[in-house]
Amino acid sequence: MSAVPATWMRGGTSKCWVFRRADLDVPGRTLDATLLGLFGSPDPRQLDGVGGATSTTSKAVILSPSHRPGIDVEYTFAQVGIDEAKVDWGSNCGNCSAVVAPFALRQGWVTPTGTTTRVRVLNTNTGQVMVQDVPTRDGVLDETPTTTIPGVAGPGPRVDLGFVSPAGRSTGALFPTGSPADTLVAADVSVTASLVDAGAPVVVVRATDLGITARETPAQLDARPDLLATLDAIRRAGAVAMGLAESPAAAERAVPKLALVAAPDAGELAAGADLVVRMLSMGRVHPALPITGSVALTLAARETGTVVSGLLPDASDPVDGLSMLTPAGLVTTTYSHEQGEPVVSAVRTYRRLVEGSIELPAVASATPERPRAIA
Repeated sequence: MSAVPATWMRGGTSKCWVFRRADLDVPGRTLDATLLGLFGSPDPRQLDGVGGATSTTSKAVILSPSHRPGIDVEYTFAQVGIDEAKVDWGSNCGNCSAVVAPFALRQGWVTPTGTTTRVRVLNTNTGQVMVQDVPTRDGVLDETPTTTIPGVAGPGPRVDLGFVSPAGRSTGALFPTGSPADTLVAADVSVTASLVDAGAPVVVVRATDLGITARETPAQLDARPDLLATLDAIRRAGAVAMGLAESPAAAERAVPKLALVAAPDAGELAAGADLVVRMLSMGRVHPALPITGSVALTLAARETGTVVSGLLPDASDPVDGLSMLTPAGLVTTTYSHEQGEPVVSAVRTYRRLVEGSIELPAVASATPERPRAIA
């Protein structure tokens, strides 16, 4: 066996294993094979590896210091398949992004500056530049748990995470079809959808068009395989329309995501919600909200004719951000400009869970275990 150094961290509402890029260069193995071996895939339980058997816990963050001008750290995200021997490299994870700046500071790749240190990060999956502001004190990272976010039980160290000019990072345009709304036909269903590329590609549909409210719990929606199959068919049709796949069957499981949205009722509006959201990730309903998906919804809210803007209450002001009611609570983004570039930001927290190494199983032909005869 080979031991691979790794750090297990919570970033936002996800958990991910964090690796230095050079540590994943294992002789005789591809990067995909190494990750699958470490995570214990394919196996629905990921029993023989460190994967958590859910889409929010089977994630890898791969980091290295950058030599590009204006970039401190290069970050590659891997969504490791659970019951499939497949690694998806087509997207970014906004929640896991929150671990990048703290890890880089602890590695000495970035020098702390004052009470707050800014780390500029390039996500290599999408070409997205992120700015991450973290507290520092006396020349070191300050990991005091001061902040709480929806979906996480306790407080954690704060990360202010901003996506710089996020529109069109995967397809080249905020609306890859050229329209703020399109008609998708899939699984004998015809729906109006906004196909948005910002932060991550997202197919946005009204929940009511599919006979639901977007207030169902993730467990309630996940318990309806017929609905999940229909939603996945719509998502795959959106992938083709966005130019992300040549056919529905060729669409990745993680890209695009699909968001079910609804207008807030009077009580939700009074609580500060602009929009009610349930978002799917890897075929299941996310327990909170992918932050990359929240970026797409934020920019969609700013454009007339989208499914999102059509649901916003008259009193809401999408110019400065969006407050989304999720299964975990209210997730809020802000919209601003920095040096002439638009930035969509969200507050995340993180926590280091484990520092150590993971044993990589040897490649061998498996022999089924048979009971021994007992004399």
